[in-house]
Amino acid sequence: MAGGQAHRGLKTLGRVEVHEGLFPHLSKVVMMPHTLLDCVDSMRQQLVKTAELDPSQNYLAGFHPHGILAIGAFINLCTESTGFSSLFPGIRPHLMMLNLWFRAPFFRDYIMSGGLISSDKESGAHILSRKGGGNLLGVIVGGAQEALNARPGSNMLLLRNRKGFIRLALMHGASLVPIFSFGDNDLFDQYENSPGSWLRWIQNRLQKIMGVSFPLFHGRGVFQYSFGLLPYRRPITTVVGTPIEVQKTPHPSQEEVDRLHQRYLQELSNLFEAHKLKYNVPIDQHLEFC
Repeated sequence: MAGGQAHRGLKTLGRVEVHEGLFPHLSKVVMMPHTLLDCVDSMRQQLVKTAELDPSQNYLAGFHPHGILAIGAFINLCTESTGFSSLFPGIRPHLMMLNLWFRAPFFRDYIMSGGLISSDKESGAHILSRKGGGNLLGVIVGGAQEALNARPGSNMLLLRNRKGFIRLALMHGASLVPIFSFGDNDLFDQYENSPGSWLRWIQNRLQKIMGVSFPLFHGRGVFQYSFGLLPYRRPITTVVGTPIEVQKTPHPSQEEVDRLHQRYLQELSNLFEAHKLKYNVPIDQHLEFC
């Protein structure tokens, strides 16, 4: 830790550092909606570091899973609720978000103040090409479509054919960092929409037309726990894995992309397997890539 001073809420367990969420410390976003602040305050979040990030380098972090509302990614990378800057001094996080949210004046500036950027290649390249390092670009690789698989106990990731972030990392020589957020899929229940069902067909059609997904979900209410749109009071633990070094390749071949993609899948699986028992995932459950 910088200056040798312990940060409030920071624990060191062997070589793994854990920061327990202190929700009043939401200083990166100028102002949060009151309802969202209440939601965040009702959950217990932790950010776990398993390796150092060199502030002289830039990183591309894959964040998994999306969950219903990407709450884990937002809280960890766009606020100081879980003490990101204390765990990773000198690293400034950014998170990609759907382009449509940047079309509204004022709201666009509001979300950009929290480190959010549009989800296009040019925006990602701008962050990863900054000289001097110290930038981390977070990409929720499964995107809006993965939200349709988000339900308690699900470990299904839309990742098998998602390779654009791999190509971007190769083009800029940015180390890849796998991140898995245990508990993100447990915050809401979602109505049954298995592949092939009429509901999933409608959701897929709307997602292709509008670019956003429409999961039918519910959580708890304000004064009762049986039904509502607030997330359940369940813990989220986000584990940041060891960086995968990437050699800068301005024009990577498909073979190079595929090779690095396979390594990323393996490292993400290893991260999940190494920590799942600590966070109440049954021993016989594994990541599913689709």
